Amino acid sequence: MAVGWFYLSALALFSLGSMCILSTIYWMRYWHKGFAWDGTILTFNWHPVLMVTGMVVLYSAASLAYRLPQSWVGPKLPWKLGHAAMHLMAFILTVLGLAAVFNFHNHEKIPNLYSLHSWLGITTVFLFACQWFLGFVVFLLPWASVRLRSLLKPIHVFFGASILSLAIASVISGINEKLFFSLKNGTTSYSNLPDEAVFANSAGMLVVVFGLLVLYILQASSWKRPEPGLQAERQVRRPPWVALLLLWSPSSPSGREAGRTRVRMVEGEGPRAELLRREAEGPLLPLPRVYTRALLAAATAGAWIPAFPCD
Repeated sequence: MAVGWFYLSALALFSLGSMCILSTIYWMRYWHKGFAWDGTILTFNWHPVLMVTGMVVLYSAASLAYRLPQSWVGPKLPWKLGHAAMHLMAFILTVLGLAAVFNFHNHEKIPNLYSLHSWLGITTVFLFACQWFLGFVVFLLPWASVRLRSLLKPIHVFFGASILSLAIASVISGINEKLFFSLKNGTTSYSNLPDEAVFANSAGMLVVVFGLLVLYILQASSWKRPEPGLQAERQVRRPPWVALLLLWSPSSPSGREAGRTRVRMVEGEGPRAELLRREAEGPLLPLPRVYTRALLAAATAGAWIPAFPCD
């Protein structure tokens, strides 16, 4: 069930992310005459597009790399490389977005970094740079100890979500600031809510919804990559009906192996583990063997159902 919900959420995220990027491009092309790289206002128009694409959409895709069910098993290194590469692409687009606005400001003799939006945005980019460097040095390069990684992992995860939240806040404040600057005269003032204001406000709300869905998936424990012990357990689990067939013949090698595997998996869980342990060692004397087998099969199926990977 969790896997199905994940892919449904991933489809929703892909749709929302694409709408965020396309709506920002349309806003800049339809109301602000498109794009150029000549220091004019057309250069500035790259700024919102690149920041939404890099700091919000691509950053979110990189953050969700470890939530893919395919990443739950097997070696972790390919997913680390993909995670780092997508974040690097997001950072490159972000730097280009900053270059666009600085280029425009310098060309037009406009002061840099004076507004709350600019302070919030540059803080977000600085934290993003530190986060990527820390992740590359500690989690991607092989020199760091397991203890160091375990100590820094919660910090890395916290700042990952925090940077995304700051990026969303920067985008919203930037949309608001752009509308205040571009809608100045009395016929199209922001307070009259012209078509551009309605469209840009709607694009901002799309970014908010997209970000909230990403943050929800990042915090959902059922979609996180399992710890090594849980990962090994997931790999050996079988559906309940397979457990029924295996345990129905405990005298067979497959049945005894299934019993021993299940004893190891449920060790410390009380009566169910004890029941399986006794059956693996031999028949349960107070009951006929057929009832013992049925009882074991039911207990095993009941133990498997709540923890099945697609639950």
